Amino acid sequence: MNARRHFLSAAAAGTAALASAPLMAQSAGPGSVLPTRGRAAAQALPTNAASKGGRFRPHTRLGLGGVAVGNGFAPATDAQSEQTLAAAYAAGVRYFDTSPWYGLGLSERRYGHHLHTHPAREYTLSTKVGRLLTATAGQLQDTMWKAPSPFHYRYDYSADGVRRSIEDSLNRLGVAQLDVVFIHDLSPDNEKDLGMPWEQRFAEAATGAMPALTKMREEGLIKAWGFGVNRPEPALRAIQEADPDIFLLACQYSLLDHEEALHDTFPAIARHGASVVVGAPLLAGYLAGRDRYLYDGKVPEWAPKKRAAVQAICDRHGVDLRTAALQFADAPEVVSAVIPGARTPEQVQANVASMSVAVPAALWADLRQDGLIAADAPVPGG
Repeated sequence: MNARRHFLSAAAAGTAALASAPLMAQSAGPGSVLPTRGRAAAQALPTNAASKGGRFRPHTRLGLGGVAVGNGFAPATDAQSEQTLAAAYAAGVRYFDTSPWYGLGLSERRYGHHLHTHPAREYTLSTKVGRLLTATAGQLQDTMWKAPSPFHYRYDYSADGVRRSIEDSLNRLGVAQLDVVFIHDLSPDNEKDLGMPWEQRFAEAATGAMPALTKMREEGLIKAWGFGVNRPEPALRAIQEADPDIFLLACQYSLLDHEEALHDTFPAIARHGASVVVGAPLLAGYLAGRDRYLYDGKVPEWAPKKRAAVQAICDRHGVDLRTAALQFADAPEVVSAVIPGARTPEQVQANVASMSVAVPAALWADLRQDGLIAADAPVPGG
């Protein structure tokens, strides 16, 4: 217990500083580099302005999501995951998101194996609470993970469960601090696995996880907390009942599907003064050329035709579809980061390169004219 208290004390002592090392310069090709909030010319990835008394936002606006490193979709070796994380850091990525759920602890262990070699002040790290892991030598539960760690999981959104989850995560990661903690998968789409209506679990979190995380933030043990969910309802309810800082909204805002988030979810979160981390901005690879759409892999009937139409406009303007998708997801003022996943160094490098390309304004105008993006959707430089 003393060691765990030391971890949390170290977290409190290191809350002030963020990434200060220069980031890798990116080539913008024949065009100029796109101006973005907090960005200095072409020398760095997009950044958020330093917070002055406001709610915490990650320093770099491009992060790395931890699903693929946790053996989502296909297994990856430890060596390959280390190479991917090293490539992200070398390219200037300074926001890393993971979860106990991803590979049943595997993603956290792989993240920590790399990140513990860097000063904690240089990067932002977020993980999640809501599931507790227990080692087992028996048959594993049926999950989406390929070759996961030998753990069972159970849900626990109580205050004690949150504290234990954070301590367990720190031990798996082997790092001194967590910056952001998300309450994970407490959402209508996860009711079957939750084993009850999500509102019942939300009530548990409202008297347990949420006040516990608020207290940790006030004590300086973490910088921010929120919800990491695939549907908007829990986020909208949370801002009515508590004081969250940041939401990881996956599967809700992308180049192909964004109107509900744009017109309903984002404005409510912005009024609260919180921000949004866009998860799955490439729709789990669909906007990078894969025929896999989000996490169940089923491509909606409408999606191929719309993707082809967007692709045609991108081709006409000489812009990669991945680039248009990432910059579109990054454009709203309420968005503080986008966190595409990556299994290989090449995927990381492609994501980083996409953030420094100057996308012609005519591309966005053509997408609007053809009804492929909402008429009022924010776009880079617009």
